[in-house]
Amino acid sequence: MVLFFLVALAILALVNFYICFRGWQALPPHSLWRTGFLVAILFFSLSFVAGRLLERVWLSPVSEALAWIGSYWLAAMLYFFLAVLAIDILRLLLLIFPVVPENVLEAVRRERHWILVGTVGLVALLLVAGHLNAAFPRVRELDLTLERPLREGRLRVVVASDIHLGTIIGRQRCDRIVQTINRLEPDLVLLPGDVVDEDLGPVIRENLGESLRAIKARYGVFAVTGNHEYIGGADEACRYLEEHGIRVLRDSVVTLPDGLQIVGREDRAMRQFAGRARKSLNDLLSGLDSSKPVLMMDHQPFQLEEVSRAGVDVQLSGHTHHGQIWPLNYITGAMYEISRGYRRIGRTHFYVSSGAGTWGPPVRLGNTPEIVVLTLHSPEHP
Repeated sequence: MVLFFLVALAILALVNFYICFRGWQALPPHSLWRTGFLVAILFFSLSFVAGRLLERVWLSPVSEALAWIGSYWLAAMLYFFLAVLAIDILRLLLLIFPVVPENVLEAVRRERHWILVGTVGLVALLLVAGHLNAAFPRVRELDLTLERPLREGRLRVVVASDIHLGTIIGRQRCDRIVQTINRLEPDLVLLPGDVVDEDLGPVIRENLGESLRAIKARYGVFAVTGNHEYIGGADEACRYLEEHGIRVLRDSVVTLPDGLQIVGREDRAMRQFAGRARKSLNDLLSGLDSSKPVLMMDHQPFQLEEVSRAGVDVQLSGHTHHGQIWPLNYITGAMYEISRGYRRIGRTHFYVSSGAGTWGPPVRLGNTPEIVVLTLHSPEHP
């Protein structure tokens, strides 16, 4: 993990340097604009890491402001990088294929600072649109017919993955998610990982647990760990959630009165952060009643064929955010068999949610946050 973070920091540094260098070139020589630009880029590029580190030792308005500024910069950085890369590719093509007159190119060079201004304006508009899009989760509904019966014939399950409670997803967003869940009148609420966003300090400071305690469901609220619980300390996060009415299934099983068996897997990050492996799927499913349906929560959607062969009826996952910001959805689409949405493999229904919250930038472009309503039907009650 140390190597992973070092590589990530190196990539961030190189991308910021590329943006900074090309933007600096676009400004008039020997102008104060160049100095201001360098100072601004340095501040923005360091603010996210500085804010997240600072909140671990001094949770304050300063750490919160740095985290917010840095979070927005992560999204802005991606689009500035894409814009600069596109311009440089275009310049290279014009060198290879000189189809534009030289006097036109020279005029563009003299006014290139306006290209910088236009790019900044466009990125700002994208951030505003992405923030508004991310602030309001949509409700998605799906009906699934199981092969094994439920006692009552039907069960209404509300799923909210990847909320990422913390500095960025605070009390207002949390209350909005809880109100939406309660408005859907669920029999059961499931939170498939990344309920909290690494550091528990901001969650405690804003008393977000009391907001979660307001969730109303006949059979209760169940969660599993995600990689972000492990990054911030899984035991402390799970203890906090349990103290506020959420039962965290850590490689364990609970059977509801209507017969549904809910299996909760520890996240795969357990090995990296806790130094031990989670239970194997066979060990976890051994001893279950084969006449009753099995619903499993596993935060990261890997090894789906194995899950299908094991006889699980429904698996719920999150983690991918479906890239969260275009065009990162193409990366998650390549990494995961299901980046977002529903698929049936064998007898198993899989749903991978894009998540109710956000990580890093409070911005979504190219996809939407969601709260999912699954209505599970017995075979005789389609």
